[in-house]
Amino acid sequence: MKKPSKRSVLESLTAKRLLGLCRQLGLELGDRRKRTLINALVRSRRAGLAEILAGLSLQELKTIARGRALEERGRAKAELIARILAGPRPAGARESVTPAPAGRAGPDEAAEALAEGSLLDYISGEAIRDTPKERVRQRIARALLHEYGVAISDMEASFPVPVDGRRRRVDIAVFAPGAPHTLEHLTRVVLCEREPRPSKKGATKIRDHEHARKEVALLRALMGAARGCRLGLWTNGLELFFFAKRELAGERVRYEPIGDWPAVGDPAARELDARARMRRADPDMLRVTFRRCHNFIHGNEGMPREAAFWQLLYLIFAKVHDERSAGPARRFWAGPTEQFTPAGRAAIRARVLPLFDEVKARHANIFRGEERLSLSDRALGFMVSELAKYDLARTEVDAKGAAYQEIVGSNLRGDKGQFFTPRSVISMAINMLDPKPGERFMDPACGTGGFLVAAIDHLDARYCRARGIDRSRKTAAQRREVLALQRAFAAERLFGADFDPYLVKAAQMNVHLASDADPQVFHVNSLELPEGTLDDVAAARAAVPTGSVDVIATNPPFGARIPVTDPQILGRYELGRAWREVAPGAFEMRAALQGSVAPEVLFIERVVQLLKPGGRAALVLPNGLLSNPSDAYIRAWLMRHAKILASVELPMETFIPEANVNILTSTLLIQRRAQARARPSGGEERVFFAVAERIGYDRRGLPLYRRSPEGKILFTRERERERVRVGGELVERELVRMRPTLDDDLPRIVRAWREFVEPGRARAGGGA
Repeated sequence: MKKPSKRSVLESLTAKRLLGLCRQLGLELGDRRKRTLINALVRSRRAGLAEILAGLSLQELKTIARGRALEERGRAKAELIARILAGPRPAGARESVTPAPAGRAGPDEAAEALAEGSLLDYISGEAIRDTPKERVRQRIARALLHEYGVAISDMEASFPVPVDGRRRRVDIAVFAPGAPHTLEHLTRVVLCEREPRPSKKGATKIRDHEHARKEVALLRALMGAARGCRLGLWTNGLELFFFAKRELAGERVRYEPIGDWPAVGDPAARELDARARMRRADPDMLRVTFRRCHNFIHGNEGMPREAAFWQLLYLIFAKVHDERSAGPARRFWAGPTEQFTPAGRAAIRARVLPLFDEVKARHANIFRGEERLSLSDRALGFMVSELAKYDLARTEVDAKGAAYQEIVGSNLRGDKGQFFTPRSVISMAINMLDPKPGERFMDPACGTGGFLVAAIDHLDARYCRARGIDRSRKTAAQRREVLALQRAFAAERLFGADFDPYLVKAAQMNVHLASDADPQVFHVNSLELPEGTLDDVAAARAAVPTGSVDVIATNPPFGARIPVTDPQILGRYELGRAWREVAPGAFEMRAALQGSVAPEVLFIERVVQLLKPGGRAALVLPNGLLSNPSDAYIRAWLMRHAKILASVELPMETFIPEANVNILTSTLLIQRRAQARARPSGGEERVFFAVAERIGYDRRGLPLYRRSPEGKILFTRERERERVRVGGELVERELVRMRPTLDDDLPRIVRAWREFVEPGRARAGGGA
C-alpha cells in the first residue's frame, strides 16, 4: 500500500482545518480556496516555514493539523514545537490588521468574515455557534491562558471522558504541558453553563458548593475518571466552584473546595496566602470578580444595593493599601480553604479589619472615620478570597476602570442630570485633547471620575508611544516609571469637582485605584465657585482659581428639568442674563437676569473661565445648543471667547443603554482665546467636523460589530503574548487571535483628527 504524502494529507483536510493551521503557523492568506492554501503551505519559503514543515514526520503533521500538542522528546523537540506553535514571525509589538470598512472589502476579508450567530473559538480558531454558554467558555479559555499560564495547545474543547459507561463531554480539558491529549494526561477539567439572568433586584444570588450539589457531582465524577486530574472548575460565568482532588489512605479520594486554582508550574498544594504570587488581572475576569463580590453582598447578605457597593469599595481600598504598604508581609489574603471554615473566616477578619482602620487614617480626605466593614465572616472571607489573587498595581488602568465603572454605574446613577459618559466617548475626548504630564487637568462635573481616570491612563499611552513600545510589554522598571508619572500627575495636576458627595467619594476612590495618589476631587458646586456652602469650597478655590487650567474634559448635567434659578448663581454669568439680537449674528447683553437657565449653558461659561488663555476643553453637550435659533446668542458668546476646534456628533444610542436618555449630543472641542473678541469676526478658522454613526453598541447596549457586504461579521487579526512552561521552562511566544471588530466610528474619528491637526502623524505614530 502506497504511503500517503504530506501533500495528500493536506489535501484530505477541510478548508476550515487548513485555515486553522495557517493561522497557527502565522501565514497571512486571503484566499479561502483549498488549492491556494495547500500551495501556500507547500511552497512557502517565508521565514523558513518550508524547513519547519520538512522537519516534521507525517504523524506529527497530522497531529498539529488537528490542533493537538506534539509529544515532547527532549529539548530539541521542545524548541521545534515552540517554533511551530509560535509561528515564523519574530516576537514583537502587538499587531492589529483592521479590515476595510464594510462595502470596501479588501482581498483578505473573505477569510476574516463570519456568519451571523457564529464566533471564533479561542482554543481552535475555528467558527462555532454563538450561544450564551459558549460565551462563558470563551471567557474562561482566555483566563486560563492569561491568568493561569495554560498554553492554548494544552487545551481542548468538548473532550470526551468515560463516566459510568457513558461518554461525558468536558467543556475545557487541560492536559500536562506538551503531552498528548489523552485521558491519562488530563490534569484539569472545566464545566461551563450559561450565565444566569439578573433578578428583578438587579443582582444574582451567589451559591456555595453545597447549594450546587448537582453540578459539582458531575464535576467530581469527571475528575475521578482521570487518575492524573487534580483540579476541577464548574462555572456559569458568575459562580465559580474550584475543587482539588486529594488522595487519602486506602485509595480513598476527597474532593476539597478551594478558593482558586494554582497557575501552571506552581505546586498543586500551593497556599494562596501571604507568600503567594499575585497575578495581573484579565480585564473580563476582573469585571466578573467585582460583580461576583457585589452580588454576593447584595444577594446573600440582604444589604441594599448601594450599601453593598460601598462595602465592596472599602475592601478594594484595603486591598490597594495592602499591596502598596512597605510592611514585610501581606495581610489581605486568604488561604485556599479558609473561606470555608469558621476558624479560617475569623482569621481573615482578624487580618483585614486592622488594615481598613489604617486605610481610614491614611486617607482622611476621603474617609470621615465612621465607615465600617459590616460584612459577615462568610461574606468577608468570600470577597477577600476573590480579590486577593489579583495584583491591582500591575493591572492596566483601563481594565481597573472598566471593572470599577461596571459596579459604580448601576449603583450611583443620579437623578439630577448625571448621565455617566460611555467609556468610548471618554476615550475619544481624551485622545483628541491629548493631555500632557505637565499640564493641569480638570473635570468640574466629574461624577465617578471617568474623564479623570482616562487622563491618567493616557499618560501610559503617551509614554509608550514616545518610546515605540507595546503597552503590554513594559518592563518592571518601565512600569514603575509610568506609575511614578501617573502618581505625580494625579496628586499635583489633576482636579475634579461634583456637588453629589457620594459621587465625589466614588471618584476619589477611582482616581486612587488608578494612580496610588491622594486625589484632589472636591465636594463643591462648580457653578457657585469661588463661593458656596459645600465642604471643599476653600480648598477648591485655592487649587483651581479661574484661568489656571490647561485642559478640561466634562459632561455637565443637562436638561430643562433641572434649571438653575438661583439669582446668586445666575448673576455670576454673562449667559445668565437676557440677550437680544441687534444685527444678524450680533447680540447685546441686557442687565436683567433670566428666570432660569439650563445648567449646561452656565457650564460652558464656567469652563471658559477656568481655562488658561490657550487652554483647551472637550464638552459633551445637547445638539440643541449648537443648532437651535433661540440659542444663537450662546454660540455667538462662545465664539467670541473661544476658538471652536472640533465638533463630533454622537449617535442617538450613546446614552440610551445606561441612562435611557434619548437625545442627540455632540462633543465640542474648544480653545480659549488669549483675548475675547469685541464682536464676531468674519475671518475663517479651520474646524474639524465629524458625525459618528456607530458607537460599538446598539440601543440595548449589546455589541455592534462591523460586517462585510454579505452581512457577515468582520474580524481583526491580533497577536497576543502567551507565557507558558515548555520542558519545565517559562517561555514567551505569540499567538494569532481573531476578534470581532466593533462597529465604532470614534477611534477612526480620532485618527482623522490627528491627521487634521498634524498631517502624517496618524500614519506614522499609532492609533487612538
